[in-house]
Amino acid sequence: MEKQDGGGETVEGLRTPKLAEAIAEHIERLILEGVLRPGEKLASERDLAERLEVSRPSLRDALEMLEKRGLLATSRDGTRVTQFLSGLTDPLAGLLQSNEQVTADYFEYRAAVERTAAGLAAVRATAPERQAIRECLAEMAAAHEALDADREAEADIVLHRLIYAASHNLVILHVMRAFSEMLRRDIFFNRTSLFAQAAFRDALLAQHKAIGEAVVAGDPDAAERAVYEHLKFTGDTVEKTRVDAARVDLAVRRLNRSTLLSG
Repeated sequence: MEKQDGGGETVEGLRTPKLAEAIAEHIERLILEGVLRPGEKLASERDLAERLEVSRPSLRDALEMLEKRGLLATSRDGTRVTQFLSGLTDPLAGLLQSNEQVTADYFEYRAAVERTAAGLAAVRATAPERQAIRECLAEMAAAHEALDADREAEADIVLHRLIYAASHNLVILHVMRAFSEMLRRDIFFNRTSLFAQAAFRDALLAQHKAIGEAVVAGDPDAAERAVYEHLKFTGDTVEKTRVDAARVDLAVRRLNRSTLLSG
């Protein structure tokens, strides 16, 4: 039988909202810490309630709270973590995509942030995180050997995200993860065309190996230096590719100029 307080309300009635809030705060922390990631689908309500050892009604209330906060979205497909930074990055992507100077600024920004992230990761990475970096490097090497450019490009993104996480800086983790999504969408440059170049991929593999091994070895100076060299090389290559493409386009327009003239 439920106990009642002096005003006639049940203790259980007072406890339920607090429990739902506690569950919401727990899930919110998992999202903040990167345990639950944008786009990922949560387990079913029944399974999630069992794993968290809470009642389904309290869990349901917690999920509704997180939906109102914009962190979760529920559809027929289930409940997923939202791309909660998209309200910032989508308009930003539209602005950045129309400006050629942005690519150079992008690499300058990454160099500033990722050197710090790599240095922190070299000091703070845990044993499981170091192992995950080793495994990612092995996957990248295997993709390279198989001449699978798409697979290698994906391993590239994964490696950088592992280093963001290993920095144990939550702002770096979320902001740079959002930028990596923009990178995947070719907002700053066409990654596919770069990974189609064998010389570029060979250099990139060596550079990523240097970054990952420095982090695993716990050498922050080497990690920061390797990141700087990697981003300078990539930025220079992107710029050279852009200039070469512009020259080809100009040459073609000159050769085809007769189509604009009278016979």
